[in-house]
Order: sequence, then structure tokens, then C-alpha cells
Amino acid sequence: MRTMFTVPTSALTLVALGIFNHTYAAENTLDLPATAVNAAESEGGSTEGYQSKPSATTTRLNLTAQQTPQGITSIKREQLDDFKLNSIRNVLDSTPGVNVQKIETDRTYFTARGFDITNFQYDGMGLPLNGGTLVGDIDMAPYEQVDILHGANGLMSGTGNPSATVNFIRKRPTYDPQANVSLSGGSWDKRRVDLDVSGPLSESGNVRGRLIYANETGNSYLDRYSREKNIFSGMLAFDLSDSDTLTVGYEDQKSNANGASWGALPLTDANGKAIHYHSKSSNIAQPWVYWDVHTTRTFAEWEHRFQNDWTSTLTLTAMEHREDTNMFYIYGDSGSPTGYTGVASKYKGKIRELDGDLSFSGPFNLGGREHQLTVGANVARSKTQEASRFGSASYYTPVELQDALNGSIPRPIYDLAPVDSTSNFTDRQKSIYAGARFNLTDDLHLITGARMLSADSDGENYGTGRDVSIHGKVTPYAGLVYDLTEQYSLYASYTKIFSPQYYLNSQGKVIDPLEGKSYEMGIKGHLLDNTLDVSAAVFHTKQDNVATYAGYDAALGGDLYDGESYKSSGVELQATGELAPGLQVSGGYTYVYITDADNDRGRTFIPRNALTSSVTYKLPSAPKVKVGGTLKWQSKIENDTTPAASQDAYALVGLMASYQIDSHWSTQLNLDNLTNEKYLQSVRYGQSNFGDPRNVTASVSWKF
Repeated sequence: MRTMFTVPTSALTLVALGIFNHTYAAENTLDLPATAVNAAESEGGSTEGYQSKPSATTTRLNLTAQQTPQGITSIKREQLDDFKLNSIRNVLDSTPGVNVQKIETDRTYFTARGFDITNFQYDGMGLPLNGGTLVGDIDMAPYEQVDILHGANGLMSGTGNPSATVNFIRKRPTYDPQANVSLSGGSWDKRRVDLDVSGPLSESGNVRGRLIYANETGNSYLDRYSREKNIFSGMLAFDLSDSDTLTVGYEDQKSNANGASWGALPLTDANGKAIHYHSKSSNIAQPWVYWDVHTTRTFAEWEHRFQNDWTSTLTLTAMEHREDTNMFYIYGDSGSPTGYTGVASKYKGKIRELDGDLSFSGPFNLGGREHQLTVGANVARSKTQEASRFGSASYYTPVELQDALNGSIPRPIYDLAPVDSTSNFTDRQKSIYAGARFNLTDDLHLITGARMLSADSDGENYGTGRDVSIHGKVTPYAGLVYDLTEQYSLYASYTKIFSPQYYLNSQGKVIDPLEGKSYEMGIKGHLLDNTLDVSAAVFHTKQDNVATYAGYDAALGGDLYDGESYKSSGVELQATGELAPGLQVSGGYTYVYITDADNDRGRTFIPRNALTSSVTYKLPSAPKVKVGGTLKWQSKIENDTTPAASQDAYALVGLMASYQIDSHWSTQLNLDNLTNEKYLQSVRYGQSNFGDPRNVTASVSWKF
């Protein structure tokens, strides 16, 4: 495994000493601004347990889950720590209604309500994922909470994809000194260290800092696969006045993988018959294969608090994403003398993104009642540069499947990248938005608004022009919430769906924007002295021009897609919070049924039924002991065009136990896939690796 950057121990020590030397003896006389609290408190959620209020950046109107006329899930830091959810893939795998499809070792699709999740945001900022896939990983070390807003979110996110919006809530500098160091080790030589230090950097506390560092290394149950992750995050907050706070931050995440798979195990042969693999460790990646991903994010946020309870927030962010790969791919081919064809490729890519957002939010009076309003504007620009090189001696070459599984395919010599194997294009978006919560009566509330979006692109995408120009497209949103009692509320919402797309069709042209309508209605409850949130929702979505994979053509720009029409209907049930003293729950059940333009069942690679639950319990007779478990079950799935590529229904069970030794020290044990279930991670493209077998992680933590 190649060596990655590390943060010098001396640097970590200096920052830690700088924070803890400022214990500010005059703290009892400090007059702190109203926002001078830690991240959890600033968002209105409880500091302990699984119940939490969504971030204000998720709904833009600072709504609670019960006030939001859509399904919403918040995964807090306590749940992340209890079940070692160190990756966004683990987090969304634990989220009701979300299906995680690990199509390769280092590339992942996420779906909700039958469609791809493309909106990934950081404190409410960010363009949709390029191509709809997550490459590499997003480690959770820098984040306090993850909000998942189910359904279309055109009002808040700029594009109305009807699946979900995932919003990462950053950890922020705190006024009180605190530190957390955690060491863990587990199966397949996995080792991880986490450091999180935060506190004041000036005697008055008007300057605060936070430093986060994590390193994870390990091999894998997959043959020849290993990976190292390095994460660094630094943040400074300045109280410029009683009304102004400036926060700046930098985040650096690296993921270096050896033996990474490009594609995965072919699930069927050239005749469409299922291939049976005896070993869960089977991997088509070769010893010379690697996939390195490096992502940096920088942001600056200026918040001004007016005396009339209004606030303005100006946020600027910059992101750079780099990939460097050397890959090998194999697929069943009836025209090959061996029955299989292999492709080797060397790829480099770079994406640079700039985002700016200015918003104003606060109360206003109308008709003798107080209401809430948010208005704002957003601009974003993304530039992508890519180049692919292929080895002439191994470019669509017959290979033996067993040779690939043995790792005995020779490393090729690559030719220079031709023009039609490069990309250089720029995407731009501009939008203005407004949203309001009108209190029509004491019990009836209207949430409404709209976003007007303009988007354009130019440049070349693998030899084909990437020309998109859309101006003044309005996405309206409307929702009603009726408070039946103090505990229960009914809601209904409607939104139009509109999202520019950049996939190429079989003519080498960019397909039309995604358009449609989405409806949702349900009931939400705030029970057991407001410690437990429950919800039930029904939804219906109709979409046109859904990008559906239609094959590969190097001459036309690589992967090609057709625009298909689909309808998605379903039910979501969810519960989060404290069910009984010491008993924390988070989970739910989802039913989704998808049909195509001919009313036949579509997108069968998405399970129709899915259940996800996480439970922890602090033993009354031993309050320092916490035990818990997870259960994840899904129904049968199969490839849309090749039914033999399928996965029967299966369930995964996990266990955890922790012991609080004293006020500083704790230890924990996590066991995943207790029954050692053998299952495929995805059948979306007729290829898949097997999921993680039974594995264990032990950790010890120190907190101040």
C-alpha cells in the first residue's frame, strides 16, 4: 500500500496545547452571543440519544422534523459512534428508505424511493454528484450529524430529484475545551485512530478552533484489496462582534486503494446463465490495480444577526476532487473464444467546484400572526477534466475468468490518451429562491416557495459536445401541516421535479432534463414526553427522462443512457428517539413499487421491501454498560434485463457493547454480520462483489 500524507504529531500537539491553555479564568463573566453553543445545541437537538432536530441548512426554514411536510431522518454523532458508522456508505446503509449499491469496491450508487440520490450537500451547499455516483468514500470524522430529507427537494437544493437530499452537518469549534481520542482495530488487520480537539484560542473565547484527524488502514476479505484513508479537518470561528460570526474551514480526505475493482464479479456468463462463486473473497482486480481519490473542501461563512431576530448568512465554498486509477474490467462475451473479454485502463480526472450562497431568514407579521421567511440566491460552477488511456495489447482482449480471479493478468503498457478519450467541460448553475412558513391558524401551517434555476454547460465530453442551456426554470413547492394535537400532525406536500442532466444518449447528445411531479402525505407524532418521533408517509412520483443505462460506446463518449419514464409509489414508516428509559431506537420500514411507461415493474435492482433498525440499551443494573444491535433486511432483487443476476432476500444482524470505565475512558466491541450471511452488494449492472463476512472491531476512547 502506498504511503499517504500524515499530519505531523507536533502540529497536532501545538493546536491542542493552544486550545487547552486558554481555559479563560474570566469565563464566569463572559457575555457570549446567543449562538455560542456546541453544534448539537445550536441545531436545537438533544445532546444525548438518537432524537435530533434537522439542521437549519437542511430545510432552510429551521423546521423541526414534525414541522417539515416530508419524511426526514437525522443520524447523530452518538449513533455514528455506537455502530462505528465511519463511512457515508455505512450511514446511509443504516438509514430507513435508502438503498446502498456498492457496484465496485470504490464506487457507490445510493437510491431512495426508487431513484438515485444525487444531491449531497455540506451545511446546505454543493452541486449534485457528477454522474450520480460517489467515488472513493466520505469519512464521517469531520461531521456531527447527517440529515436525509426524503423526496424531492427543489426548493432547498436547487434541483428537484425525487429521491432524497443528504446534508452533512460539520462539527464546529466550541466555547468549552474538549478532546476525544479513539483507537480501534479489527478483522483483516483494520486499524484506525481518531483525534478531535476543540475549544477557545483566545482568553475571551471570541476566537475558537477545532482540529480533526483520522487515519484508517487495513486489508480486506476481498483478495488483493487494501485501503488507507487519511482525513484532516481544521476550522476557526471568530466572533467579530455581538452580531457577527465568521467561520472558516478546510477539509482534506484521501482514499488510496490497492486491488480495487473496476466493475466487479460477472454474475452471468455470455449465455446469460448465473455464475456461482464459492468464495466471498473472489475479486477480479489485479495486483497492479489501484484507485486513488483525493478531495479537499474549503469554506468561509459569515453570519450576521439583526436585532429583529433576522439573520443573514453568506457562504463561499471551494472543492477539488482528483482521481488517479489503474484499472481492469472483465465481462461475459459470446464473441470471445474464452467467453470473457477484459479491458485495462489508466484514468486521471479532476473536478473543481465553486459555490456561493447568500440568504436572509427571519420572522414577519401578517394578519396578526407571526410567520417565517427565507430568501436567497446561489451560484455554482464546476469544471471537469478527464483522460483515459488504454493498453493496446489488452484493449478488449479475450481473457480467462479464472486468470482474473487468480490475479494473473499481466500489467499492460498504456498508449497516450486520444482526443476522444478525454473530457474538458464546465457546468454552471444560478438560482434565486424563497420559502415561507405561514401560520394560517394556531393549528394549520402552509410551507411554500419556489426556486428559479438557470444552468448551462460547455466543452467536450469524450469527443462529444456537452452543450446544455436552461434559463428561468421555476420549481414550485407547497406543503400543509395540520396539528391534530400537541403530539400528532398531518401533512401533505407537492413539488415539481426538474434537474438538468449531462448523460449522453445513443446519438451522443445530452439527454433532456429530468422532469416530473411528486406527492407525499403522512402523519407524524412526538410521543413519550417528546422523546420519541414517529412518522408514516405515502408517496407517489412520476418522472420523465430518467437516465437508464443503455450500453457502452467509446466512439460516442463511453457509457450511454436512454431517457425513460417511471412511476414510483410507496410507504415509509419510521421511529427515532427514546422508546423507554435508556432504550434508544432508530429505524423504519419502506415499501416501494416502480413501474415503467408500459406499467410493467421497473428498476428491479431496487428491493420492494426493506427494513432497517438500530437499538441500544443502557442496563439499569449496570448503567456504565450499553448493549445494542442492528437488523437490516431486504427482499429479492434482480437485474432489469438479466434475471439470472439476482439476490434472494437476506438479513444482516449486528451487535455492540460498550463500557464506560470512568468519566474519561470507555471501551467498545462491535460485531457485524453475526450470521456470516453470503450476499451480493448490488445486481444493478449484472456484476457485484460479495458483502462483508462476519467481522469484529474493538476500540478504546478517551474524552476530556
